[in-house]
Amino acid sequence: MFHKEGAKIIMIALTVTVAVVLLTEHYIETLWLLKALQVLTLIFLVLILQFFRNPKRIVEVTDHNIIAPVDGKVVVIEEVYESEYFKDQRLQVSIFMSPINVHVTRYALNGLVKFSKYHPGKYLVAWHPKASEENERTTVVIENTLFGEVLYRQIAGALARRIVNYAKEGMQVVQGTDAGFIKFGSRVDLFLPIGTDVKVKLNEKAIGGKTIIATKA
Repeated sequence: MFHKEGAKIIMIALTVTVAVVLLTEHYIETLWLLKALQVLTLIFLVLILQFFRNPKRIVEVTDHNIIAPVDGKVVVIEEVYESEYFKDQRLQVSIFMSPINVHVTRYALNGLVKFSKYHPGKYLVAWHPKASEENERTTVVIENTLFGEVLYRQIAGALARRIVNYAKEGMQVVQGTDAGFIKFGSRVDLFLPIGTDVKVKLNEKAIGGKTIIATKA
């Protein structure tokens, strides 16, 4: 199953692959060169397909958990000052996605979308300290009955050139459902209330829609 945001790119990649295979068969007589070009083109197509894959996951929906919004590695767990919306101290949990990870963004919790804003910006590598403030990004705040307001930020990486965000202010969203997509390498930051019981550790691999980031009784 593939994400709808990849439909156009997948069609282009498929067309290019078919064209290269047919043209090389017709115009290239050197066997090793012909096979090399065809294999490289097929590898390119496979990489595109795996990047836009959208695995179906059964989510145990509950207000008591915040789940991972994306697949990737937990690279930050620290108390920071959040300057855009809260303007106070928050607990930041960041997940870095490599190009081989699933790049679907899922809602980490149930609730009402209180804030949603897109910021154009640079394309620093996603783990750069200034990426969360200077890169292309979206900021979304969801108000949950147990956790209160939780902010998540989609951040484009060095390869990413488009962030897709489905969250609109006033929407009621359901945990685990599709919240957007980030194309080709990125990071998602969660900003939680101070004192939140975080269940993940640094360098842990998170699975979007499955891994429990934090809990509250």
